[in-house]
Amino acid sequence: MMESEIEKELDPKSAYDQVFSALHEHQNWFSNSIPLIASENVPSPAVREAILSDFGNRYAEGWAGERVYAGCVYIDKVEILCMQLARKLFCAEFVDVRPVSGVCANLTVYSAFTDPGDTILALAIPYGGHISSGRKEFNGTAGLVHGLEVEYFSFDKDNWNIDVDKTKEKVKKLKSEGKKVKLAMFGGSLFLFPHPVKELADFLKSEGIFVCYDSAHVSGLIAGKQFQQPLAEGAEAVTLSTHKTLFGPQGGTVLSWNKYADKIKAGAFPGTASNHHLHHVAGKAIAFAEFLQFGQEYAKEVISNAQALGQALNDEGVDILAADLGYTKSHQIAIDVTKYNDGGTLEKELERANIIVNRQLIPGDIKAGRHYMHPGGLRIGTSEVTRLGMKKDHMKEIASLMARIIVKKEDPGKVRLDVEHMRSSFQKVHYAFETNTLAYKYVNVR
Repeated sequence: MMESEIEKELDPKSAYDQVFSALHEHQNWFSNSIPLIASENVPSPAVREAILSDFGNRYAEGWAGERVYAGCVYIDKVEILCMQLARKLFCAEFVDVRPVSGVCANLTVYSAFTDPGDTILALAIPYGGHISSGRKEFNGTAGLVHGLEVEYFSFDKDNWNIDVDKTKEKVKKLKSEGKKVKLAMFGGSLFLFPHPVKELADFLKSEGIFVCYDSAHVSGLIAGKQFQQPLAEGAEAVTLSTHKTLFGPQGGTVLSWNKYADKIKAGAFPGTASNHHLHHVAGKAIAFAEFLQFGQEYAKEVISNAQALGQALNDEGVDILAADLGYTKSHQIAIDVTKYNDGGTLEKELERANIIVNRQLIPGDIKAGRHYMHPGGLRIGTSEVTRLGMKKDHMKEIASLMARIIVKKEDPGKVRLDVEHMRSSFQKVHYAFETNTLAYKYVNVR
């Protein structure tokens, strides 16, 4: 392959230096920003230390105590502790902490309980569904990677939730057409309210449908006992992301019951992962320990902040979805920005003001011809600002800063100065055993 002109001129030492410069600049930027992306969080200094360890250089294929590689004495000890902590935190019989992401946790479950060509039930993306449960034509993981056919839950836009009765009717109709549903995947990417697991689990199981719950976004709220408890409500497996509301390193986990252990273990290894990022297993263990100690208080504050931010934005004239339902019972808020601009444009304007959010497809977008680059909505979350110590009163200040961009069309550069001033008081991680290192301090080990 021929080099491009740019590659010919690329000096290795210069590139090396540019990478470190960008890393420094990024962390300085985030220490002066309001981070509101619902799928992100900031780990504690202890988690950061764990993921810098030599575990990240090692291999440990297989189950703890049954490794393919030698040299796993301490790796096994940490992984066993990680599983014990997770079982206690989530009241689960069986836990597999090896999936390297939430998507891989979903693939583990697909591999364990479905075959290519099977049909699953999930949420459509404009109603909150995640691409990991998406159709092949949308490059969704379920369809593209595992060859699954995806049908959608019936959705009640008025209650912003899965419609129980219509979903039952749909399952029966699909069955009558010769299309038997094999797995139902609750949960999603835009996740404002608990899903009706309890109301649908017995029916789904009676139809031979395996019940899974993708808790990627709300894992911390479940662990903090402030959201629904899917395993207790009838789910047969729960997939996690260990970031987002659960403030660990990026990674995945599967919760389930002992009777499904062997299938899940095989789905994780060798099914969907070889080596499973051992430094992140150590980071997960630290985060699970922190969450057992501080998680209930944290999760309660996250939800309180989200509801307060929804109310404050509404007071500023910003349209919030599900306003008549109290905006949210999770960490997320969904904003309809169509009367001001589109989500993609406003995402960039807010970013210029150091307010970090992400655009979001909302109901009506596809019909109106909008797409994911310029959808009608924004999605914001309070996980990270809560970890930085912000409370309900600070949500009013954030709402005012956002409204200056969205509603009043102020110059982002001017707003940025006020954002930086606000952030100057929130530089440490809260809800952790040790918090001496600043949240975004660059740690130089060279």
